Amino acid sequence: MADGPRLPGVEDEDEEDPIVLHVDADCFYAACERLREPELEGEPVVVGMGYEPGETNGAVATASYEAREFGVESAQAISTALERLPRRAALEPDAADHDPDLAEPETGHYRPVDLDYYESVASDVQDILHDCADVVREVSIDEAYLEVTDRTAWEVADGFARHVKDRIRREVGIVVSVGAAPTMSAAKIASDFDKPDGLTVVRPGELREFLAPLEVDLLHGVGPVTARELREMGLETAGDVAAADPEPLVERFGERGRELYDRARGEDDRRVEPKGDPKSFSRESAFAEPVAEPEPKYEQIETLAAAVADRARREGALYRTVGVKAVEPPFEVNTRERSLPGPIDQPELVERIARELFAEFERDPVRKVGVRVANLEFAAADQTSLEGWADGADGSGGGTETERAADSTPDAGQASLEDF
Repeated sequence: MADGPRLPGVEDEDEEDPIVLHVDADCFYAACERLREPELEGEPVVVGMGYEPGETNGAVATASYEAREFGVESAQAISTALERLPRRAALEPDAADHDPDLAEPETGHYRPVDLDYYESVASDVQDILHDCADVVREVSIDEAYLEVTDRTAWEVADGFARHVKDRIRREVGIVVSVGAAPTMSAAKIASDFDKPDGLTVVRPGELREFLAPLEVDLLHGVGPVTARELREMGLETAGDVAAADPEPLVERFGERGRELYDRARGEDDRRVEPKGDPKSFSRESAFAEPVAEPEPKYEQIETLAAAVADRARREGALYRTVGVKAVEPPFEVNTRERSLPGPIDQPELVERIARELFAEFERDPVRKVGVRVANLEFAAADQTSLEGWADGADGSGGGTETERAADSTPDAGQASLEDF
């Protein structure tokens, strides 16, 4: 949407309806486990804690759709999950006898929560989202809002949303559901509308018609307690709420009652805004098939290092950590990183460190490589260089790295790479 003044009297005619996407990964933790173990595809998968023998406390973090058919749900006590879907111990990785013929028809695979791994996969998805939209609001590890008004048009919004879905499936290997609508709340409802693997586009003129028949439980921000209270007021659907007198809603729920009324009518003037500063920038690239030769991998590392350093510079960010990723078949994720004594903006150093970190994988078959800069600092200061940190970087200076960093100044001038 263009900024700046407009001719009097034409604001409404020129104003575009925003195009907001809500992207939500389907059973994200379970999907990540399937990346690691492709044989889990189509099987009931439960991710949680407390299922090992002798453990009594724990809860389900995620249950795949196959596991949900047995009554297993997120946030459920793990003991209840095990009663409804016993653990398929004969097929667990640590089982002594791995015989698929021993599998019982109503058992499931249980896996522990591995947040580091899930965050690594989420980072891959987030890179694609930031590439597809000018503004991204990451709500959680597995969902985000995208403002794409300047990237597409309502006439082809379904094709654009499909493009986002297909890129994530192709480049990362997980399935997401996408909703497109003129408002954030409607986009959220749309992404949930046809799960799993859903794609629902609600154009501006269709908004009220789309919302009206939905049960009140499906309104964004309505939980079980609020839904029960709305039904006690005789309001069963979003259409009922939209047609109601808003005053009793305000009396019952306070200002949230007005919000419920507005959203049931498709009115939501919130705009997609980033949720704070990012913690890292990363770029990754997959090969068509695993590559063992060093040269193609190093070429990609150099390209990705330049890309993340360029993005950090464009965003006005300094970084303290450089890392690489090497994904070996089938999906073994290896990461290495190096912390610097202080925040810098130096693309040549990012490339050099990335190459050095990747060296241990140069002869291994690799299906994907990545480069990351992290521990970001956003400040309106002159470019930080390494000269302030160089004294003692080779061990000649006194004090710890932390102490040397504290004594250094960020405007000491540009250092040569040999100093580090």
